[in-house]
Amino acid sequence: MTAGPDFVLPPELAAGQPPEARGLARDGVRLLVADGSGMRHARFTDLGGFLRAGDVLVVNTSATLAAAVDGQRPDGAAVVVHFSTLLDDGCWLVELRPPGRATGPVTDASAGERVGLPAGAALVLLAAAGSRFWRARVAVEGDVRAYLSVHGRPISYAYLAGSWPLTAYQTVFARDPGSAEMPSAGRPFSTDLVTALVAGGVVIAPITLHAGVSSPEAGEPPLREWLRIPEPTADLVTHARSAGRRSSPSARPLPGRWRAARGRTAPWPPPKAGRTSCSARAGRPGRSTGSSPAGTPRARRTWSC
Repeated sequence: MTAGPDFVLPPELAAGQPPEARGLARDGVRLLVADGSGMRHARFTDLGGFLRAGDVLVVNTSATLAAAVDGQRPDGAAVVVHFSTLLDDGCWLVELRPPGRATGPVTDASAGERVGLPAGAALVLLAAAGSRFWRARVAVEGDVRAYLSVHGRPISYAYLAGSWPLTAYQTVFARDPGSAEMPSAGRPFSTDLVTALVAGGVVIAPITLHAGVSSPEAGEPPLREWLRIPEPTADLVTHARSAGRRSSPSARPLPGRWRAARGRTAPWPPPKAGRTSCSARAGRPGRSTGSSPAGTPRARRTWSC
């Protein structure tokens, strides 16, 4: 479920706090169920009632990075760097934002600008990538993700009141650090709910899809992201479909050409001339997100909201 002109935030989000800050468990959020007979409301804890033994639930094991780092521009002005996506050549796609409760990106940056980072690290802006992103070369000792784990904090936005630890931005499936923001379609799952699903015969199968920063702005193409589908997961989905069962991605719908990333890590979609984007939105912690268990075209679909 994505935000549109008629979209209204639930009260717990309009107040600027994630649901758990108001005493609402992650799996207690609302669930909109749609099938051929219409739509009805449920709770995410009811998910097991809409799945059958033998159905395959595909989940994303990507973990959220502490991807926001304080920096300093050449004129001494403070800036916050959002690390979005590791590129093929080792550079990063980054976004620069003013410090504090900024509602938009820095608009006066230029190619060649050097941004100082904590502990003597720095990045150099190489080229603009759209209206708010920059391709940047990062000068840091060791792996950038390890650096972020020490000097970074979770990306946060003006709508969210207060600050929250990195653990608040992780799903129960998080194992592989790489997402700039929580792959939040898996956010409503709890350990108890997953246990109940497995006990009911639902098969849990992992993929890893590293999400970039947030939703694209109006007119901005979505970003390429790193996708890995393990061979056993691919085999489970293939077997389930051939047996008439449903494969139900909780991370995002499996891409139509998912075999391109089978058994290896690859950018999604595969690079094409004139095409630089492909993915669905990357949800934000505390925002509504599209969790879409789906099977055949006639299968029941569910969305968490």
